[in-house]
Amino acid sequence: MTSDVWLPFHADEIDGLPEGLDYRFWDGDQEFPADPADCAFYVVPYMKPPGVAQRPMSEMTSVRAVQTLSAGVDHVLPSLKSLHPGVELCNARGVHEASTAELALALILASLRGIPDFVRGQDKEEWRSGFRASLADKSVLIVGYGSIGSAIEDRLAPFELARVARVARSARATERGPVRPLTELSSLLPEFDIVVLSTPLTNTTRGLGNADFLSRMKDGALLVNVARGPVVDTKALLAELQSGRITAALDVTDPEPLPQGHPLWHAPGVLISPHVGGPTSAFWPRAKRLLVDQLTLFVNQEPLRNVVLTTGT
Repeated sequence: MTSDVWLPFHADEIDGLPEGLDYRFWDGDQEFPADPADCAFYVVPYMKPPGVAQRPMSEMTSVRAVQTLSAGVDHVLPSLKSLHPGVELCNARGVHEASTAELALALILASLRGIPDFVRGQDKEEWRSGFRASLADKSVLIVGYGSIGSAIEDRLAPFELARVARVARSARATERGPVRPLTELSSLLPEFDIVVLSTPLTNTTRGLGNADFLSRMKDGALLVNVARGPVVDTKALLAELQSGRITAALDVTDPEPLPQGHPLWHAPGVLISPHVGGPTSAFWPRAKRLLVDQLTLFVNQEPLRNVVLTTGT
């Protein structure tokens, strides 16, 4: 049985990797490090286009596990059909919660307190003082309450919010309070000052933030998207932004990267960051710990963690 493992890190950069596996470094280069047919465990290169991530997969006839270093797995899903049954697809739960939650909080605070306007003022040596909105006393709706949504609420806790509500695919109870089902989202939207999207991109969530969704948001509300760009209908969002009725803070866009000349760049009331929720100094140690953990389980033939799906089932 093949023991090749394709890693986007050099093996000597990761302490604690188990013995008994043959580690091959591949971070999306044109040339493969070995025959893809011999790869048993494929760690998908991080922050590479979907075409790069998927390129070797059709030739991976011996692969038994595909591990992403992102929370979302939508960038590799199209190539799963080329794999044989029984391959486990695992995501990077536990790697991005801290960084993404930090950014969500930063985007909220920057948008409410007018930080972009202060930066523009500094560039022009203008003293732009005056009253701004505060996060205190605001109500926040978190749409998508997995590990990242929960981490966002953890970081919101000290800010004296009036209310936090949670929405996910199905209802459940948590230590912080109930999670409401997605079917109740429409009725909840008008009640909240800030709506944070932290959902995975699925057939259910693609286009979730459509014209109806946005029209139900409270006048003056802030939409924060740290999920995936296609979760929000860009055309519908532009219409709302241009009317001045709501504002937005976006770490992800559709299309992405946002091309030069796109109207979203200069829409009123929008703050855009270039999909930087995950890539911070916090990524490296967490990603390496995940790989050591997963590969130790793999070599010992124990169940892997973070299994999103298994091909052929």
